[in-house]
Amino acid sequence: MSRIGKKPVELPSGVTASVSGQTIEVKGPKGTRSFSATDDVTLSVEDNVVKIDPRGSSKRARQQWGMSRTMVANLVTGVTSGFKKELEIQGVGYRAQMQGNTLKLNLGLSHDVDYTAPEGVTITAPKQTEIVVEGIDEQAVGQVAAEIRAWRKPEPYKGKGIRYKGEFIFRKEGKKK
Repeated sequence: MSRIGKKPVELPSGVTASVSGQTIEVKGPKGTRSFSATDDVTLSVEDNVVKIDPRGSSKRARQQWGMSRTMVANLVTGVTSGFKKELEIQGVGYRAQMQGNTLKLNLGLSHDVDYTAPEGVTITAPKQTEIVVEGIDEQAVGQVAAEIRAWRKPEPYKGKGIRYKGEFIFRKEGKKK
């Protein structure tokens, strides 16, 4: 029995959901998102509640049950409040700035790194050492944040690089004389 799957997904006021076959479409104040579930689960909407039930008791049906419920919950969260990832830059001379839709990163490389934000994701740089990635699609927001972080991952000796806000970097001791 899936503990996650058996919880129904509440639809807050201002959010509507419609099911057509195996596809659910959620509309809210921030936009519209949809998700296509596998044939192993059934989706139903009754009085502002989305219920997901497994078809049968196979292992795959039970796996898809919890995953589908989480995906629908993420759709609802995305269209109501959206998703946000904050990155911070540490290191001498490392900085970020926005130029239109392009994030310009100075990361100690021989060239500047230009990163263009994909459709549906907004990137802002409130300070030179902070980057904020926002959007209604959790997967896209996380992917963009990971791609930006990959340009200069935090290193364990001085801690220089791009890290998620609040991320702990395990520090190592340097060479001993």
